[in-house]
Amino acid sequence: MLYQLHELQRSFLTPVMQWADMSSKLFTNPVSPLAHTPFSQRIAAGYELMYRLGKDYEKPQFDIKSVLVQGESVDILEHVVVTKPFCRLIHFKKEATGLQQPKVLLVAPLSGHHSTLLRDTVRGLLAEHDVYITDWTDARMVPLTEGPFHLDDYIYYVQEFIRLLAPDLHVISVCQPTVPVLAAISLMATAKDPHMPKTMTMMGGPIDPRRSPTQVNNLATEKKFSWFENTVIYAVPPNYPGFGRKVYPGFLQHAGFIAMNPGRHAQSHREFYMHLVTGDDEPAEGHRQFYNEYNAVLDMPAEYYLETIKTVFQEFSLPMGTWKVGGQLVRPQDITNVALFTVEGELDDISGAGQTQAAHDLCSGIPAEMQQDFVAPKCGHYGIFSGRRWREIICPKIGEFIQKHS
Repeated sequence: MLYQLHELQRSFLTPVMQWADMSSKLFTNPVSPLAHTPFSQRIAAGYELMYRLGKDYEKPQFDIKSVLVQGESVDILEHVVVTKPFCRLIHFKKEATGLQQPKVLLVAPLSGHHSTLLRDTVRGLLAEHDVYITDWTDARMVPLTEGPFHLDDYIYYVQEFIRLLAPDLHVISVCQPTVPVLAAISLMATAKDPHMPKTMTMMGGPIDPRRSPTQVNNLATEKKFSWFENTVIYAVPPNYPGFGRKVYPGFLQHAGFIAMNPGRHAQSHREFYMHLVTGDDEPAEGHRQFYNEYNAVLDMPAEYYLETIKTVFQEFSLPMGTWKVGGQLVRPQDITNVALFTVEGELDDISGAGQTQAAHDLCSGIPAEMQQDFVAPKCGHYGIFSGRRWREIICPKIGEFIQKHS
């Protein structure tokens, strides 16, 4: 019922937000007489803030048209290589001949936001790598006839993409997918699969959430599994293709994101208002771009979400060595020929210190010279894969690691 009420509220707010958007433009457009009235800047700023707080945010585009390669601009073509019910594999194809660059599979999180959250990650890697990314589908857009999507299915998807792109492949996982990616590669190693990647880079993920637990980890352990089943799972309403599918709705996830740091978000919106009032366009546009991405969320399949809560955050099945996928035990110690690089942020409040580094203890079969770890100083969770520290510090280190083991 909550999902239906949310949709009812959204349908009510849509014309109101359109009115707020139009009013904001009337008070800023130089040809409008209202733009020349007293306090027009403040009125316009108030309307725009109202519009942005209440509007519905659609999935953004990657919108990467070109990249500098060895000082020359190269056009980028976004090409869908594989389309599956719950995911698309996208290739950022360079419109240039003769380029021989390491192939990278960037596994994006399926944890609330769209894969475009990694736009800066993709852009940073593109200069020296041939980049593919997993683009997960909003579960409310997947008809019930396509069947369920389990955590095991996520692992099978990753394995399929690895086999498609191997052997000269490097896998990078950001946050949530570090766990299923490690499981996927572990199972391939146990089966002596010839399509193994050369490296796996794991960034800010909950490999072992028992280490330095954060607010996210505490929520998963303090609440019973039945609480998640009964409190956050709802059926998709009839106005979407996935009508009837059980999901963890994006709007609930977004509320959770905001609740983690309400003061920070409130301050950001206050500063946005003042930037609009003073005509400080650059930081105002930066705010728009960040929240266009941050506020765009997707629904997760209920079975996938619940199994992740139970397997990763409550039973700690991966570090405990008890996780079975399709009846096969997940054994990271069986990996011997895939180089491992872990990246953490010193100030990460999503995946605490040591949670990603735990992969080194689990992957005991990888020689020491093929393992590397880096903790980015003064870097929070999102700074690991976007922003200045990502571009100037972390991305070059990943590039060096990939080159070393290519």
